[in-house]
Amino acid sequence: MSDLSQIIKAYDVRGTVPDQFNETVARAIGTAFVEMLRESGDEPDQIVIGHDMRESGPSLAAAFANGANAAGAAVINIGLASTDQLYYASGALNLPGAMFTASHNPAQYNGIKLCRAGARPVGQDSGLAVVRQRAQQLLADLNAEADGPSRVEQRDVLKDYAAHLRSLVDLSGIRPLKVIVDAGNGMGGYTVPAVLGDQVLPALPLTIAPLFFELDGSFPNHEANPLDPKNLVDLQNAVREQGADIGLAFDGDADRCFVIDENGDPVSPSAITALVASRELAKFPGSTIIHNLITSAAVPEIITENGGKPVRSRVGHSFIKAEMASTNAVFGGEHSAHYYFRDFWFADTGMLAAMHVLAALGGQEQPLSEYAAEYERYVASGEINSTVADATAKIAEVRAAFPDASVDDLDGMTFQVGDGAWFNLRASNTEPLLRLNVEAPDADRMAKLRDEVLAIVRG
Repeated sequence: MSDLSQIIKAYDVRGTVPDQFNETVARAIGTAFVEMLRESGDEPDQIVIGHDMRESGPSLAAAFANGANAAGAAVINIGLASTDQLYYASGALNLPGAMFTASHNPAQYNGIKLCRAGARPVGQDSGLAVVRQRAQQLLADLNAEADGPSRVEQRDVLKDYAAHLRSLVDLSGIRPLKVIVDAGNGMGGYTVPAVLGDQVLPALPLTIAPLFFELDGSFPNHEANPLDPKNLVDLQNAVREQGADIGLAFDGDADRCFVIDENGDPVSPSAITALVASRELAKFPGSTIIHNLITSAAVPEIITENGGKPVRSRVGHSFIKAEMASTNAVFGGEHSAHYYFRDFWFADTGMLAAMHVLAALGGQEQPLSEYAAEYERYVASGEINSTVADATAKIAEVRAAFPDASVDDLDGMTFQVGDGAWFNLRASNTEPLLRLNVEAPDADRMAKLRDEVLAIVRG
């Protein structure tokens, strides 16, 4: 019997197929999900499910649907989908949802992202622990509920999803742009032609040059994880060689988007956060914008300069979404290229962020490198991981080495060390790692501070 504590974590379900995650487990989770919703006061007469391009997706989704049917809920299956397409369906239909994906994980993995009606997240403290406990009981109970009648409706929402996104950002009047998109053999190869191309809606002034649009969950070209620089190399080369205006890279389930300028250089997610925040504040003056604590210091500066209210959050989508909902924030951004929108049920969508960038770039004449420079004020290290035996002791050592720093403990410890330089140290929740992020006004100062902290952490 599977130990579900190994695959049902803080935010989602994720494990290797079939040893950790298989049809039997998916069926139990489907029943447990519906029962959790009912016990918490929801009335889950229907739920909506979708899956990405991984080979195991259809059979796992079907087993989950079987379990949901057994618990008394009908299922709308939207089939192939990006994660944000599933969030669209959950929001537009006002139904709980289950998305079968392992995001950027390697091919042998699959998983589930669960949400309540209106794309509200289900995490450890909002129902996922209950799902795990109940599903574990079902797997141990030889007399668990028998199958009920199959009630599964197939529905295609791709065109409606594309139309909704197009209604939020008007790209029809921008200057013509050549856009290279690296889908990494993930779901961007399915959604980009619908949203940015002319597959289901009228053409936009965009010439889309596709890289790796063939849906293939074995990821034959490179991992669908643009957070790792090596997975951006193909896109960077193509942008330079083809003289494109911009490059976009999506992860496996296409809920994150990374941006490359015309020189082949990455535009930081912090700069994208500040850029999109400025656009949203122009539409909704004085609104709240959420940013996590390791985005650039430029983000709250630019939000304030544009009349907005910056609110700092812990790292992680459950914290961002909770802050979004409690403050009615119009937008939120993370260093990991997750972008959240009030107009999208407070959920994250890389596609909508990409559309904002295209609208901003195409609405003026500067190349992206020059335009984005307005939002890049500091030099960041990126996240650096170090294996440590005792994270708490190492953080204490660092604290002692910087006695004059201003320190807060919102998430790990953030040290303000003067002259605009700062760093954050956070322990991983799942591995013996310390994660370091450093930022400073210039490269030399950043490198010096980074090396000083790493010498202590790794010493």
